[in-house]
Amino acid sequence: LTGVPREHRAYQYLLAHAIPGDPHHVLQTFDRWCYHCEHLSCVGPVKGRIVERLLAERAPRRVLELGTYCGYGTVLLAQGLLPGARLYTVEVNPEHAAVAEKVIRLAGFDEQKVELIVGPSEEVIPQLREKHGLLQADFIFMDHWKRCYLRDLQLLESHQLLAPGATVLADNVLFPGAPHFLQYAKTCGRYRCKVHRASLEY
Repeated sequence: LTGVPREHRAYQYLLAHAIPGDPHHVLQTFDRWCYHCEHLSCVGPVKGRIVERLLAERAPRRVLELGTYCGYGTVLLAQGLLPGARLYTVEVNPEHAAVAEKVIRLAGFDEQKVELIVGPSEEVIPQLREKHGLLQADFIFMDHWKRCYLRDLQLLESHQLLAPGATVLADNVLFPGAPHFLQYAKTCGRYRCKVHRASLEY
């Protein structure tokens, strides 16, 4: 009714209630909005704990996120990185990217820590090395269009952007589902696969 997109409404709520520079509080405020006001398809706190645990186990230096949306997953990833580690996040929708940029900076992460790249993943991935200086990623978080998962994984492979022993974490592979990606990951012989059971967001 207001003509203001819900992503912008969520950001206004963050501005009013979140503590600037406190990523944990920014995520908690996001969660409050999503539980009590409007649903946003962010990672959420339940799956967020899986992401946090894997980050702590792997301690990656270079992280690539495909699908920034409003920046929830980006803040979650960035707060779990060691000093000197860097996060590259890719969002196709310029309006969502504009909101995410504000959320990321509100949480206290500068461009040295988090680089937001706006554009389709199939165009951005081939340019990551030359244009953005990402030689290889140790940790990849896929949370964009499920139909793009397999294509983008194979793009990362063909451009040699996966570091040896890299972790690829893909959200919602069972529902809404990314069956071709899942089948490839299980049968191509390059990956050891584990499915983490979780509920849908919020």
